[in-house]
Amino acid sequence: MNIERVILTSAGAEKLRAELKNLKSVQRPKVIAAIAEARSHGDLSENAEYDAAKEQQGFIEGRIAELEGSLSIAEVIDPGSLANSGKVVFGVKVDLYDEGKDSEVTYQLVGNLEADLEHGKISISSPIGKALLGKEEGDEVEVDAPGGKRVYEILKVNYV
Repeated sequence: MNIERVILTSAGAEKLRAELKNLKSVQRPKVIAAIAEARSHGDLSENAEYDAAKEQQGFIEGRIAELEGSLSIAEVIDPGSLANSGKVVFGVKVDLYDEGKDSEVTYQLVGNLEADLEHGKISISSPIGKALLGKEEGDEVEVDAPGGKRVYEILKVNYV
């Protein structure tokens, strides 16, 4: 059996633990109460509230199982504790100059579960993440992105 490696920053692991706690202590009891309320209305065969609550319960239980499984095998890395070699590694923030857009952008390289482009967090397994790994300040990186070839210059590597 091939188990996918799960790596998280310490902040990412904490965020997932908080989500798990919320699902178990707030969301799960809420949906159980909603199911009980819907049952009290009688005939379940035509009870849309019951169906919606059962569907929500399935989603919550699935997410709980997913989070528990991922957290149980996760390798948590604190980017701040890494030796600063100047190279792009997991957890660092990278300031890039996007030559095609003539603009600067900052990304933090994180694991798949933490990736969130809106917050500047990209997965190390994404095309940009893979291209950046092991590079240093001043290096130019060519990325085969879904939208075509992109060229970035690494301006700064920040060990956070």
